[in-house]
Amino acid sequence: MTGTEQRSVDVGGLTISYRVAGDPAAPPMLLLHALGEDGRDWQGVLPDFAGTHRVYVPDLRGHGASGYPGKYSFELMRDDIIGLLDAIGVAETVLIGHSLGGMVAILLAEAAPQRLTRLVLEDCPPPRPGALHRPPLEPPDEPLPFDFAVVNPIRFQLTNPDPAWWERTAGVTVPTLVIGGGPESQIPQEMLAELADRMPNATFVTIPAGHHVHRNQPTAFITTVRTFLTRTPTLFKDIYPD
Repeated sequence: MTGTEQRSVDVGGLTISYRVAGDPAAPPMLLLHALGEDGRDWQGVLPDFAGTHRVYVPDLRGHGASGYPGKYSFELMRDDIIGLLDAIGVAETVLIGHSLGGMVAILLAEAAPQRLTRLVLEDCPPPRPGALHRPPLEPPDEPLPFDFAVVNPIRFQLTNPDPAWWERTAGVTVPTLVIGGGPESQIPQEMLAELADRMPNATFVTIPAGHHVHRNQPTAFITTVRTFLTRTPTLFKDIYPD
């Protein structure tokens, strides 16, 4: 692995900051973080993935060192990431998204499937109407390391997702791994299994680690993802049957 570098690009007038590590000639991989986190949340698994991939780890809008424009939605974040791929010259990539980042990844897979070689969804909210209820929150008294203005628009969309998001999951044919965190997660695991069932080339795997699988069980997360990336979907299902 080469050293991690911090970079930024302009995407439609918004600064998107990202970390990059790994051999520039290696196949690309993109990691998308959860709400309230930033690219640093992937530090526990980044060195391992950078051993085989050129890994890009952006801070989503309103997070980390990226811009805080005051306008937030899953669609805007999706478009930011497509713009980032265009700006850095990545035609197609492995995409791994956790929680908020997983929802962004689903929308990207629906809108631009040709940009993905494999898709990994880590304990992400299922984009199904009625799946979650996330009421608005009051601003905290203390400052946060991200823009609080991102929170309630995202919580509103989690509670009231566009029904088309769920309908379109049946058309996502890219090989997909859906990882659930098990009973300690606040995400309905049965709905993650249903999400995987709807996607033609998806497999659902449980790693009992709670919502933050890659943080709490990094070795199991890395091993499962690596197996998925190096097997055909059929062979992977033989190893990890639904």
